[in-house]
Amino acid sequence: MAYDPTTIVSEIEKGIQKHDKDVFISTKRNGEWVETSKEEFQEKVRNFALGLYELGVRAGDTVSLHSENSAEWVICDQAILSLSAVNVPIYTTQPAEQIKYILENSEAKVHIVSNDELFAETKPIIKEIENVKAIISIFGSKHGKLKEFDDILEMGAKKHEENPDLFEELRSKVGPDDLASLIYTSGTTGDPKGVMLTHNNIASNLLASLERVPFDETVREHEKMLSYLPLSHVFERMITYMYLSMGYPIYYIEEVDEIRDDFEYVKPYYFATVPRLLEKIHTGIKVKGQEMSGLKKQLYYWAINRAEEYDPENPPSGLDAIKHKIADKLVYSKIRELFGGNLLGMVSGGAALSPNLFRFMNALGLICMQGYGLTETSPVLSVNDKDHMRVGSSGRPLSNVDIKIADDGEILAKGPNVMEGYYNNPEKTDEVFNDDGWFMTGDVGKLEDDYLYITDRKKSVFKLSTGKYVAPQTIENLLSESGFIDQAMVIGYQRKFCSALIVPDYGNAKKWLKGRGKSVSDPANEDPEVQRLIQREVDKVNKQLSPWETVKKFVLLETPFSIESGELTPTLKVKRPVVKERYEDEIESIYQEEEPKANN
Repeated sequence: MAYDPTTIVSEIEKGIQKHDKDVFISTKRNGEWVETSKEEFQEKVRNFALGLYELGVRAGDTVSLHSENSAEWVICDQAILSLSAVNVPIYTTQPAEQIKYILENSEAKVHIVSNDELFAETKPIIKEIENVKAIISIFGSKHGKLKEFDDILEMGAKKHEENPDLFEELRSKVGPDDLASLIYTSGTTGDPKGVMLTHNNIASNLLASLERVPFDETVREHEKMLSYLPLSHVFERMITYMYLSMGYPIYYIEEVDEIRDDFEYVKPYYFATVPRLLEKIHTGIKVKGQEMSGLKKQLYYWAINRAEEYDPENPPSGLDAIKHKIADKLVYSKIRELFGGNLLGMVSGGAALSPNLFRFMNALGLICMQGYGLTETSPVLSVNDKDHMRVGSSGRPLSNVDIKIADDGEILAKGPNVMEGYYNNPEKTDEVFNDDGWFMTGDVGKLEDDYLYITDRKKSVFKLSTGKYVAPQTIENLLSESGFIDQAMVIGYQRKFCSALIVPDYGNAKKWLKGRGKSVSDPANEDPEVQRLIQREVDKVNKQLSPWETVKKFVLLETPFSIESGELTPTLKVKRPVVKERYEDEIESIYQEEEPKANN
């Protein structure tokens, strides 16, 4: 379906007109929920926009935004966009050298930061960045040179008194082809690249994605949207725009570690997620059964095992439907209560959702959809909907998106959501568009019955020395389904066989072994009982793989991969080159001994 070109601000304005709840956005801050009404939101967007205008921000200027999720983040964003200026979001986890690169490369005129704690990363290098003319602190600062958010609001309010028509005049000039955001891809190699997304890139994606959401625009009482993924990432940002355009209230949580309590408080209707959170929830649910005994334990695992075989495209019928209802009454309904009891479902993106996890969440009676896309595509290219839920698939392409598979298996895309290019980087831009103008995603996949399946990143697929190709992400997803494996990275390029670096879930492993009268020595990664437990889990996965894909050897790591250590991107993708370099000795130790005979 084709949509008329539009802007983000105009689509959100439609949602504001529909909104009739007391709470427009609620933000958890220091353990307390701070509510923002629709009227307060509108007034602050106007005043902050005019305050930025007074600071000299004009159409086409770039303004960087370094902050946690909050109502203020959205206010700053909408104020920037209302001036036809460009929002440059920065992850809270990005190190100083990357922030410096982004600020300089984007030519940011104003830098907005949430607080002094976050500014500490930038303070030592900010004087070197000549293009930044003003720094604004959202929640106050002890640094005298930083301007206060409230002071900018006051400047804007005064400007509005002087010229009551100015804000609407400025906002009316925002066009679909105006640049809305420069989003710097985290990247697993090299410097981040500034993805240029226009208003219509994102707004067209918003409109097409609305066709797939499992609820309508009739906002009923108690229907609240929970948000925990960073707004710096285009996935959560587009989802936020979508909620606002529909008139739904949004609740931004503070810490993902506290999400269980937030589910209970908010009782959300829907949320966007990445597989990592669902994997942890799934693991927790499975491990919980270990605390039971007798018939109760048998019934629990009977229901859990049924859930992992559920097919939402072909739900159970006849006797199986009766069994499913029994499992739902005894087990699934109680699990749903963990999400607050009002949850319709969730959409997962950012990485592949394993088929088992997809089956499991849907079996619980939650509509769990999987989507696929990239920052460069604003982001959604394909997504399931509640009437088209195929296991293992990322759904069908959006109605205004064209997808085809290149001869080498790479996924190619066209549509109004595809970026303008990389900022000040025509060479990198040319590298990702083929001669016919198709955007080359860098992912390998296939189309079957119009359903898109993702195999792996093109750069991640490697060839063994035997000539066999291996897609490591598929194997890693299977390994991570184990309640005893927290993270895994599969290795084997130009080697005779596949191996893996594995970070066990030591908490679950210790609990399981303790239940069998066994203790774990320190360091836990060298404990023979833990080694045997993980070997058992690896053997289970190997049974599902082709002979050349099986993990012949592994090394257990004591410390998880993290953003802070530089091993994960802000979107939790493993930086394979970094991990390989850091654990070079461990990897070499795997292959030092005589390599097992490869199966072909």
